[in-house]
Amino acid sequence: MSFFNNPILFEFKRSFAQYFSIIFHLTSFFSRTFISSHVLPRPYLPGSRFLVLGSWLLFLGCNYSPMKKITVGSIVPDFTLEDQNGNIFALNSVLGKKNLVIFFYPKDDSPGCTKEACYFRDQFEVFSETNAIIIGISGQSVESHKQFAGRYHLSYTLLSDKGNKIRKQFGVPTNFFGILPGRVTYVIDKSGKVVFIFNSQMQIHKHIDEALAILKKL
Repeated sequence: MSFFNNPILFEFKRSFAQYFSIIFHLTSFFSRTFISSHVLPRPYLPGSRFLVLGSWLLFLGCNYSPMKKITVGSIVPDFTLEDQNGNIFALNSVLGKKNLVIFFYPKDDSPGCTKEACYFRDQFEVFSETNAIIIGISGQSVESHKQFAGRYHLSYTLLSDKGNKIRKQFGVPTNFFGILPGRVTYVIDKSGKVVFIFNSQMQIHKHIDEALAILKKL
């Protein structure tokens, strides 16, 4: 067990975050009520704005459950989700038959996700030559995935992960203090072992390019 995933440490961080959340609300109220109305002069609360901001950022940064991450060498966990056509997709139906590229993306139709999805589409035949199938996963509904796939002519599987259950199972991190779902790509060989992970919110094309480079070596 790592230092950062220690449950005792996590409970301490949760309590610490809750404590500072209370400070945030009290300080905000005190600032609005007394300072704004000039009941107290500003020197009585030096740096109050920074205290409010710092408390809020600490609350955002700490008040999240630790997740066990899938790492290189891990065996991919089995799961079942609905695809964009409403059909049930079970991961064990393809394990042992194909290499897999599973990419988690934040949201249908967002600029970065559209760019990523279309680049996967453009390289679909190249992935097929490496005996790999592409699977995209995000938290939007089946209907949203269907519209997204139809709009951009996506020829691969999109899975609806309602509640982000599978995202959490994989331990996909979030970005910007937990506000934005992470963008992470996993390459999995036929035995079900994770052989490569690429995590980047901004380097869109590298998700595809790096995955292809690894697959060509398998």
